[in-house]
Amino acid sequence: MKHRVIIVGCGGMSIQWIDYALERENADIVALVDMNVANAENVRGTYGLKVPIYANLSEAIENTDATLVFDVTIPASHKNITTTAIKAGLTVFGEKPIAETLEDAYEVVDLAVTRNVVYAVMQNRRYNHQLRALKQALQKGIVGRVGALHADFFLGPHFGGFRETMNSPLIIDMAIHTFDQARCMIGADPVSVYCHEYNPPGSWYQGNASAVCIFEMDNGAVFTYRGSWSAVGAGTSWEASWRVHGSEGTALWDGTNVPSYERLKGEQQEAFIPEYEASTITPDDSFREGHRGCLDEMFAALEQGRLAETHCRSNIKSMEMVFGAIQSAKEQRKIILKRD
Repeated sequence: MKHRVIIVGCGGMSIQWIDYALERENADIVALVDMNVANAENVRGTYGLKVPIYANLSEAIENTDATLVFDVTIPASHKNITTTAIKAGLTVFGEKPIAETLEDAYEVVDLAVTRNVVYAVMQNRRYNHQLRALKQALQKGIVGRVGALHADFFLGPHFGGFRETMNSPLIIDMAIHTFDQARCMIGADPVSVYCHEYNPPGSWYQGNASAVCIFEMDNGAVFTYRGSWSAVGAGTSWEASWRVHGSEGTALWDGTNVPSYERLKGEQQEAFIPEYEASTITPDDSFREGHRGCLDEMFAALEQGRLAETHCRSNIKSMEMVFGAIQSAKEQRKIILKRD
């Protein structure tokens, strides 16, 4: 099957998506769309593409035989771009988030379901060799039944610009990556959240750049998140630092080096000071990492007639974690993550 692709959004993020489309033998780029035509012209010239340029997606769909839209626009445009494509019956692969608000995201997902149109969302940080190996080991019971998952994320980037004036820069702009990784790692979805946001001394952000969250998951496990974007020194990896508590042991991953674990050695559950066996978990390099890994999965699912791992009906759960945490911090109470 030949996929005929419209690229919507020709800014910096689009480079990885365009590179990917060009490397696939069964995909052709048939149009570029950007409100700023100069951006599209620059991309077309850079890649030597011989395709038309449009200022709006509807016109591009009408004038091409496209089958697939890559939505690489800014978050504020995602709802409009995605719904336009879905209503035209085109498959959509897009950058996160689904929309700027949870209500708009529900509307988009409902439309995709009603129209029976494929819509998958980019969650590139799921596609990490070490994370996937840890996920597989946990599924095989390397530490027994998982009871708790803990993630620490502490960095101090000076972005400048809009992030430093946002109300909740850490939760809104970054935490969805870690929240989604947690769902991926233990194969569970959120049930509730309690979140406390704050802005520590020395922060260069106007909004709350730090947070502590407690999520209850539908498999009975508890996921805790401690994070800050205004941490001074002793930073973690961008992939966070993880600790998984199980009924028979504990697994660790610092987000950079190979995961490791300690588990009970033999039948020692009642020993006062048990003995443990320790080892590392070999990374799974059977797939490509990052954007390419996620896009590989999206295309494979499309061609096999199944839902992609990050299809919109699943990805909305990661968005619920973000907006539930924001609501909890604002209202200072536990929020049940259940759609009405």
